[in-house]
Amino acid sequence: MEIKPALVKELRERTGAGMMECKKALVESNADIDAAAEWLRKAGAAKADKKSSRVAAEGRIAVRSDEKTGRHVVLEVNSETDFVAKDDNFRAFVDRLAEVILAQRPASVEELLRTSVGGKSIEDLRLELVTKVGENISVRRFDVVESRGNVGTYVHGSRIGVVVDLEGGDNSFARDIAMQIASLAPRYVAGDEVPKEILDKEREIIQALTAEEKKPPEILAKMVEGKLRKFIDEITLTGQQFVKDDKKKVRDVLAQNKAKVKGFRRYEVGEGIEKKSSDFAKEVEAIAQGSQSR
Repeated sequence: MEIKPALVKELRERTGAGMMECKKALVESNADIDAAAEWLRKAGAAKADKKSSRVAAEGRIAVRSDEKTGRHVVLEVNSETDFVAKDDNFRAFVDRLAEVILAQRPASVEELLRTSVGGKSIEDLRLELVTKVGENISVRRFDVVESRGNVGTYVHGSRIGVVVDLEGGDNSFARDIAMQIASLAPRYVAGDEVPKEILDKEREIIQALTAEEKKPPEILAKMVEGKLRKFIDEITLTGQQFVKDDKKKVRDVLAQNKAKVKGFRRYEVGEGIEKKSSDFAKEVEAIAQGSQSR
């Protein structure tokens, strides 16, 4: 069957799939463009299933706000490579998801994927993107902060995103605190939020490290507690040194601005995902040795 180039072009514009994929779909569908589009969707689902086991640890962080509703979103979508993370199609997909979350407030990633936009589900759009870019794409997580307070947001190079909810202060100060969180990655707002098991474990480590110090027990005990307080300051926002003035703690500048941190969300691309590491030189050497042994 002869497939006219104009029909291939129309299908490409409609689906974003490659030229050869579109031509094959039209052949399989007897030049029925609707059936060809459906064929491509099914092919995309099959490809996505094959790629789903591949680690997607690159990607983008997006932060969006709707001041009218007091709703703020931080979102992470992953790709396999940084190259695809910079692709315009991928960026548009992430931006669209952020807007959908703002508008429809899905309760989970699963609900988001089922959400319909323009007659297609987000999952359909994800499958189309997998077909288009040739990589596993994963909608990993999102958080929604609902607040009428002073909310600061910050995105660093699309790889780190922060939303922080303040009581008091002004917009400029809220952004400073968001940048602080992006820069030094605190795990908690203040020391009273740190779980007891984390403190006990850290105390145990410090005690083991100071056990050989030739000092009286009471001095060693004070050393342990001093190091533990330093540890708490490092992992809590209020205990950290302020990045814009290292002579002050964040708790000091919060007091000066009559502000209080109610909570924050900090996302970094790929954090917590186990990445497969490879040594290219060793791989080449292993291939060469395998060839010689034949």
